[in-house]
Amino acid sequence: MIEQASDIAVMLDDKSLVVAISVSPDLPELGSLEHWVGRDFRNFLTVESRTKFDARLLEMRADPDALPRPLEMNHRDNANWEFPVRYTLHRDPDSGGVLLLGRDMQPLAEIQQRLVREQMARERELEKFRGIETCYRVVLEASETPLVLVEPDQGRIRDINSAGALLLGSKRDVLAGNAFAQAFEGQRRGGFMDQLRAAAASDEITGVEAVARRNGRLVQLSPDFFRASGEVLMLCRMAPVEDEEAARPESAQSLTALFEAASDAIVLLDANGLVRDANEGFLVLSDAAQLRDVQGRSMADFLSRGSVDLKLILDNTRKTGRMRSYAAQVQSIVGTRTSVDISAARLRGRNADLGVGLIIRDTSPRDLPNVEEASAVVSEEAMRNVMDLVGTASLKELVSATSDVVEKMCIETAVRLTNNNRVAAAEMLGLSRQSLYVKLRKFGLINAQDDE
Repeated sequence: MIEQASDIAVMLDDKSLVVAISVSPDLPELGSLEHWVGRDFRNFLTVESRTKFDARLLEMRADPDALPRPLEMNHRDNANWEFPVRYTLHRDPDSGGVLLLGRDMQPLAEIQQRLVREQMARERELEKFRGIETCYRVVLEASETPLVLVEPDQGRIRDINSAGALLLGSKRDVLAGNAFAQAFEGQRRGGFMDQLRAAAASDEITGVEAVARRNGRLVQLSPDFFRASGEVLMLCRMAPVEDEEAARPESAQSLTALFEAASDAIVLLDANGLVRDANEGFLVLSDAAQLRDVQGRSMADFLSRGSVDLKLILDNTRKTGRMRSYAAQVQSIVGTRTSVDISAARLRGRNADLGVGLIIRDTSPRDLPNVEEASAVVSEEAMRNVMDLVGTASLKELVSATSDVVEKMCIETAVRLTNNNRVAAAEMLGLSRQSLYVKLRKFGLINAQDDE
């Protein structure tokens, strides 16, 4: 009955010596354990199992009526062969010995070891997957080619790099997960995706043209199918389509070469004043290392008077189509300032407004301090009027008269630069609009400006 009830049974005397041992015939892998008889049971236990065995014997002797609880121990014989067994200890009150009924835990231990190995393998695979995903992200972001990954069935954007988001006039976080057709004017999801599928499957169709919704740019899409983990995805390469009517191919190449090689800074802005493109001259002027350092930023970040200068340039360019000369200061990324002269023109495309183009010329050599130039700032007539007061007025009155002359000239210049826009002139001078009106009345300028 004991052989049928347990895989291994061991009878110990009161000194823990093995009196008898029985091994189930269904477990031939345990072999013959008759050499245990007459020897201390502890000799066939690992170090940690001996401690548990002694602690359980003390508990049984302290409380003979306690119910037997399972005790897992690892056996070790002279051949250093280990196998785990779960025992229940039963005390013999007559002889003081202990009967151990055990179940072989080797199959369970093998399963546990297999699970541990599988878990470690999964962790290695997960770490490898993270490394591959990191490489994918770095390569996608570093690519200067606008790329977008699309789910063909759903028509959603799976992923897009910064170059692609910039071409569409938006940001990666805004576009990712949205319908690809929503990024273009007049496109519906079903028809748009059918065009892309046809272009990807055909050898004759070179691509699909669409107008970006955010900036009105004409974009050509070149789709290709690929399969990853059983899922079919679409990779679209995007490129801006140049206006063929604007210039012949040879002229377009010459204009591109002029844009890159010009010593003056050339900047292309969108309708909101954000930098779309710039040549090497502007990168030198703004102390930028590469184009992406300035691309997508507001031009106000590079002007000393910030949004005031940018608003004047954009407003006047929208009204008249161009601005011949505007004196300002360009502030570089590191904080240095350079006096410049800005010419602006409104750019119009075939289907939409393309923004504003700026030509920025460095005028700092002509702005070096010069005694003759400094004296020429104030008119001779104004200086003669001040000099006539010498001997008839105190020095304080002379200084006050001189400051009034300079203040009047500064206000006249600000009003002229802003085309009589008094709100912009007040911002340029750092005054409130009410203070500017007071000074205009003080110097008799308000009536003349109203007549104009």
